Amino acid sequence: MSDEYISYKGILFHPLACEPTHLSFVENEFQVLDDDVFNLTYPKTGTTWIMEILSLIRSKGDPTWTKTVPNWNRVPWLENVETPEIIISMSLKPRHFTSHLAKKIFCHSFFSSKAKAIYTVRDPKDLLVSLYYFSKMTIYFKDPGTFEEFLELFLKGDMPYGSWFDHVRGWMELRGQSNFLLLTYDDLQQDLRGTVVKICKFLGKELDDQAINLVVEHATFENMKNNKMSNFSLLDDRFDLNMSPFMRKGISGDWKNHFTVAQSEHFDRVYREKMKGLAGCFPWDKTD
Repeated sequence: MSDEYISYKGILFHPLACEPTHLSFVENEFQVLDDDVFNLTYPKTGTTWIMEILSLIRSKGDPTWTKTVPNWNRVPWLENVETPEIIISMSLKPRHFTSHLAKKIFCHSFFSSKAKAIYTVRDPKDLLVSLYYFSKMTIYFKDPGTFEEFLELFLKGDMPYGSWFDHVRGWMELRGQSNFLLLTYDDLQQDLRGTVVKICKFLGKELDDQAINLVVEHATFENMKNNKMSNFSLLDDRFDLNMSPFMRKGISGDWKNHFTVAQSEHFDRVYREKMKGLAGCFPWDKTD
């Protein structure tokens, strides 16, 4: 694992994933097309799930594409240093992209376009636990240390892609716009079919019941976890699956197995302070 990050406009990145020159190109020069679709998330927030759903909607539920082409080629990361080459070879329209970038450094051209964005959020306590295990098995994060140490780094936003709080607050500014769809991890877990239907409607895709059922069947967590084109097992030079699977549990509430009472209360205090004005917007606000 690397001990060094790079910084772009105050946000940390791993140099093997992103380079300042490419990030600047994405922010200032990349030309978004009106029919582009963006899968936007903070890391470990259902990113892979939406990638799979978008791919299956495109193929009307036929899993051939999702079982033969890696998801990073189907819905490539916009900020990845390898993406320009992938874009050149992209033949399918509309283009679909994935990004973990914060709104403040996202493509300027997006905000004057008709391109569509799906933004997925997750209970930050569950996200933190998932990110902790992820940071143990990937070259893209420093060694996370203890859970207590990682918790403090998360609350400070001192990690790749920056502060979760800033990330969510930034993208939530687009709430209510016709080209912005807000989803939660809870939506995917509790009503996968309903969520697929919602995404289809948002994208203007008309799928019959059989196709919808096929999308749902092949986009379950277990099917994705067992699909080498979706579970990142092909990238064994970047992910140590002996430490943790890339797709670990896919559940909500696992934070209760990791946080002490004191840690949970500390997290809640910081959350309330940093998320002022957004209280009650998310399912976990009603239960914690």
